[in-house]
Amino acid sequence: MNRFLKVKCPDCENEQVVFERASTYVKCLVCGRTLLEPTGGKARLKAEVLQAFV
Repeated sequence: MNRFLKVKCPDCENEQVVFERASTYVKCLVCGRTLLEPTGGKARLKAEVLQAFV
C-alpha cells in the first residue's frame, strides 16, 4: 500500500508531506536537508514520521 507521510526535518523542524515510495531525493523545502533517499522501493527515511495518510 502506498502512503503519504507527514515528516519533520531534524534540522529546522519544518513539517512537509512526502510520498513513501519517492523515486528521487526529497529535500526539506526550508533548509535543503535530504529527507528521503530513493531505494527502488520504499524510500529510506532521514526524518521523523509524524503521521501517515492512507
